[in-house]
Amino acid sequence: MTALAENHARLEDRIAAACRAAARPRAEVELMAVSKTYPAATLLEAASLGLALFGENRVQEFAAKAGELATLRQNAAHPARVHLIGHLQSNKAARAAELFDAIDSVDSLRLALRLNDAAARLGHRLPILIELKLSAEETKSGLDPASTEAAQLLERLPDLTRIELRGLMTIAPFGVPDTETRACFRALRGWRDRWAAAYPHLSFPVLSMGMSSDFPLAIAEGSTRIRIGTALFGPRPPAGESA
Repeated sequence: MTALAENHARLEDRIAAACRAAARPRAEVELMAVSKTYPAATLLEAASLGLALFGENRVQEFAAKAGELATLRQNAAHPARVHLIGHLQSNKAARAAELFDAIDSVDSLRLALRLNDAAARLGHRLPILIELKLSAEETKSGLDPASTEAAQLLERLPDLTRIELRGLMTIAPFGVPDTETRACFRALRGWRDRWAAAYPHLSFPVLSMGMSSDFPLAIAEGSTRIRIGTALFGPRPPAGESA
């Protein structure tokens, strides 16, 4: 058994335990393998273990390995999907719409408009998540859910027929007590519930929250998609070194 296979088996045990503790079926929680910095060969090995959803952070980085994954993504029976989960500049929206199966980090109306136009040119619908910033950390990206722009985005989305809202995403603050982490995840669920009631024409089935260090807390608070990198692939190499 390879190191990745062993990590995957241990991770699945931990996810199952977290689901049991939360009285939730394991099938309610989707596992996204965060494959940033890892080569295409690692994604192919992960896919051989049954993983089918991957998260990448940068447009250019994924563009360099997308060709090697084309057959995997075009598999008729079990196609792999690759989502962009990192911050996306609006001037890269067109390229992102070409490369990725979904954009999980939409944080402005301007970006949504650019993605809608790009998807229209490509002739398909592009699933998106809205990323919310629910902590005070300056390094975090995301839309302030109480902002005027958030309201404007939600109002405009029904008219943007080439993008499809699938839910919300957030990143909890690092190095804080579990109570603060859970409060962040609970806030995302709260905004989902509030917006689902206020905008019944929109759909919010996905709550993407929880990473290697905090996914049991996210599952307890209702996460439907956890984004796991280190616990699956191991520690990432230092900057400048090959994965």
